[in-house]
Amino acid sequence: MFKMHGIYAPIPTPFDEKGDIAWGKLETNMEFFNTTSLTGIVAMGSNGEFVTMSHDEKKDFITKVCELAKGKKHVTTGCGCESTRETIALCEHSAKAGAAAALVLNPNYYKASMKDDVLRGFYQDVADASPIPIIIYNMPGNTGVNLSANLTASLAGHPNIIGIKETSGNIVQIAEVIHRTPDDFCVFSGSSSFLFATLALGGTGGTLALANIMPEECVRIQTLVDEKKYDEAAALQRKVIAINTAVTQGFGIAGLKAAMDMIGLYGGPPRKPMLPISEENKAKLKEIFDEARS
Repeated sequence: MFKMHGIYAPIPTPFDEKGDIAWGKLETNMEFFNTTSLTGIVAMGSNGEFVTMSHDEKKDFITKVCELAKGKKHVTTGCGCESTRETIALCEHSAKAGAAAALVLNPNYYKASMKDDVLRGFYQDVADASPIPIIIYNMPGNTGVNLSANLTASLAGHPNIIGIKETSGNIVQIAEVIHRTPDDFCVFSGSSSFLFATLALGGTGGTLALANIMPEECVRIQTLVDEKKYDEAAALQRKVIAINTAVTQGFGIAGLKAAMDMIGLYGGPPRKPMLPISEENKAKLKEIFDEARS
């Protein structure tokens, strides 16, 4: 069974000014990611703007990223949809494309109905049908639905559910999940802001927006924790918090894409209705970014 460990970059989808996928830019970006110390890539995560893309676009993007990874990086794919049927279909497509695992966000439009029994049934049905392992994706900041530690612990025994990406930022909940799940259940930090804390508690890696622009620093935090050099790891963690906040809660996906442009990758515009950040905010972002890299 595939085991999640290490740092993964949830790559943005490159769009051109017309809003079409810029396939050539994706190829250039992937050439860079393949040279880094990252363990893997996530295609169609939140930073991939998957909610703005059609089912066919998602399939094409998954296929292309798996092809461009060239076996050098593990690829996990965002497969969560509002229906169980469509989620399973994307898992099946991802398996055929060569993905190692599927990252599955919970349904969330009908929030009032998304109780533990419904969500448990959703993940069990998907895991039963998926040809590749499933990673639960808890992203309450976007979905408005928090997957409780009780729910995660109850799902962790399924043979095809291998871990969780925890983006809640609730370190008590993350600690409880780590404590209540089997040793081979992988708990990933969903943000660089609490990567060190998650790893120190027994987490096994991170899927981090910041890994798109500072991959080696993100990998270094985990390496230092693995080597029990906690003071150094904590110092590096503190150093990246400001830039991570800027490209997540601060300026969002548009800010992350602008930062990618700053280091010679292609970020480009977000897909409408989201807009690029202003020139004033680009200057602020550059100042924060330069400080983090100094």
